[in-house]
Amino acid sequence: MSKKRILFLGETYRADAITWMKGLEEFGDFEIVTWELKKSSVGFSRISRLFELLIAFFKIRKIAKSYKPDMLIAERTTSYGFLAALTGIKPVAIAQQGITDLWPHNSPLYIFKKMLQDYAFKKVDLIHAWGRVMTNHMQKSRVNMNKVMELPKGINLDFFTFSDSQDLQSIQAIVTRALEPEYKHDVILKAFAILKKKNIPFTLRIVGDGSLLKTLQKQAKELNIENEVLFKGRTANERVAELLNQSNFYISMPTTEGVSASLFEAMACGCFPMVTDLPGNRVWINNHENGILIPSGNYKILAEELQYTFERNLWRKAVVIRNRKFVEENANYSINMKKIAEAYHELIIKKAQ
Repeated sequence: MSKKRILFLGETYRADAITWMKGLEEFGDFEIVTWELKKSSVGFSRISRLFELLIAFFKIRKIAKSYKPDMLIAERTTSYGFLAALTGIKPVAIAQQGITDLWPHNSPLYIFKKMLQDYAFKKVDLIHAWGRVMTNHMQKSRVNMNKVMELPKGINLDFFTFSDSQDLQSIQAIVTRALEPEYKHDVILKAFAILKKKNIPFTLRIVGDGSLLKTLQKQAKELNIENEVLFKGRTANERVAELLNQSNFYISMPTTEGVSASLFEAMACGCFPMVTDLPGNRVWINNHENGILIPSGNYKILAEELQYTFERNLWRKAVVIRNRKFVEENANYSINMKKIAEAYHELIIKKAQ
């Protein structure tokens, strides 16, 4: 029996997309071909992106004619999701990547994006909500909830292994988010500057790259913590897992959050999570039970909570052990991707009947 074919519309360099596709190949025995938009959606490139969207339909149809996919899947419920719905190929599954995918809210294209999303919601066969916060938005958007599959892709627990040898003598913190404004690394640096003034020993590893690298390096120097802050740059997944195992705190302070694979990875590896108090994080973190929720942008509270948790070693160790079990039960890649792959095969069979 030949493999079923999937045409994937999305940005193939993204870790989430890679996880999604690899999971379908491994657990669904699918063959996948990809297509993605080339133009940036930032700044003046937005105009070129809109033009590219206009001709994308014909490019996708051309690929579909030669590849003959059994199914189409797409990242996001706006750009790629709209294109997937527009092609008329069946069945189609799309995934909401953020709380709404309609970001930023003050964008002049907000209404346009909402129209694209509403069309996609109506026309596709399956809609992925990687977490409850996405489901809530879909309900408010009056989506047919029979189409919605609420389940995170999960993470590879054989790869992100648990480390029980946590450093109890110093804070070994890690940040694994892109160095972009929305992730608020500046807030994290200010918090650690407070800890240094209190003579609390720490190392802060900042993993990843982005437009703010030089700005953040300069800030670390101005705050007199450049010797304690290690900018690791773009890092391979294998090395990220190693760095997580060397850390005892995971910190993430974004201004918005959907379902964070980075949070799951950190919890799986034994890092105590400290994240922004956002709806997307509240689904997974109960404040002062299995992590700490920090008010957005409040570096003073972040510093206070870091010190509080660092000084309670036994409690922290018990929390990270429970967190590993939680991830095993709720975000296990091998279990969740099998369920997603089975749902796709059912859609394909239904279409053929």
